[in-house]
Amino acid sequence: MKVLVTGGAGYIGSVVTAELIAAGHSVVVLDNLSHGYCEAVHKDAKFIQGETGDGNHLHSVLKEHSIEAVMHFAASIEAGESMKVPEQFFRNNTANTLTLLEAMLSANVKKFVFSSTAALYGNPDTTPIQESSPLRPTNAYGESKLLVERMLEWFHSIHNLRYSALRYFNAAGATETLGEDHVPESHLIPLILMVPRGLRQSISIYGTDYPTKDGTCIRDYIHVLDIADAHIRALQALDEKSQIICNLGNGVGFSVREVVDVARKVTGHAIPAIESPRRPGDPAILIASSEKVRVELGWKPRYPKLEDIVASAWRWQQRFPQGYKQPGSANA
Repeated sequence: MKVLVTGGAGYIGSVVTAELIAAGHSVVVLDNLSHGYCEAVHKDAKFIQGETGDGNHLHSVLKEHSIEAVMHFAASIEAGESMKVPEQFFRNNTANTLTLLEAMLSANVKKFVFSSTAALYGNPDTTPIQESSPLRPTNAYGESKLLVERMLEWFHSIHNLRYSALRYFNAAGATETLGEDHVPESHLIPLILMVPRGLRQSISIYGTDYPTKDGTCIRDYIHVLDIADAHIRALQALDEKSQIICNLGNGVGFSVREVVDVARKVTGHAIPAIESPRRPGDPAILIASSEKVRVELGWKPRYPKLEDIVASAWRWQQRFPQGYKQPGSANA
């Protein structure tokens, strides 16, 4: 199948691109390189620098390359930042996705796999979180993604768009050649691993008085390769199903202290931890129910162990101590 991957120079998009190509698909990557890296794009993918907000260009790309399906990863992702400049998130995540969907309609492309998020659920009433749980985002990032899911429902019912929305939890880990290199970095595992690399003196633990087994927040971590596998399965399933909405997580939670302890074991470094006050809006426990994705897509995580996830990220950071070049850098 000929697939357009938006945001394919980013962390998750680049891994999905590589896995698509390994599965025999033809891939065109569209990325504006604001946070992505040319070095992360698979050598067998066609790379096009461009904006998801440019409808005419999108239409040309879809038609010229005979695209049959779109996987959409291009988005602003920092939830905290979304509460400072929400307009940027609604423009980039919501409005630009609408432009992409309109281009798909005009080019008669009927399959869409959407990178959604557990941020749709906000502070859940119960865990593990099921797809039927109330959708109550607590930040503009989550709201910008929820608006897309609502648009997709209407495009499905009115325009017969076949789509999958995968609401994933905490993406983590790396492949042998592709890893997490955000600027600035805000995700827990790469931040922890900066300590043994000498890039940070310590890691902060925000809140130690939560109603959990050790007082720290619990989160559901999922290996990026397992995320990629689910996306490819969702793409294939759209041949038979017209609408797929699934959580994407291991269904198991790990506390912040547990993640730090595992990182100490994997790296062999002490990794000092500083106990700090809670951050506003951090739920105590976020764990996905993965029952639906297992049943509907036949998916199960290949790397469910936290130690394996952290070890893969550590290997990548050791192999590429400088990460990629700066965002937007050209291929060597």
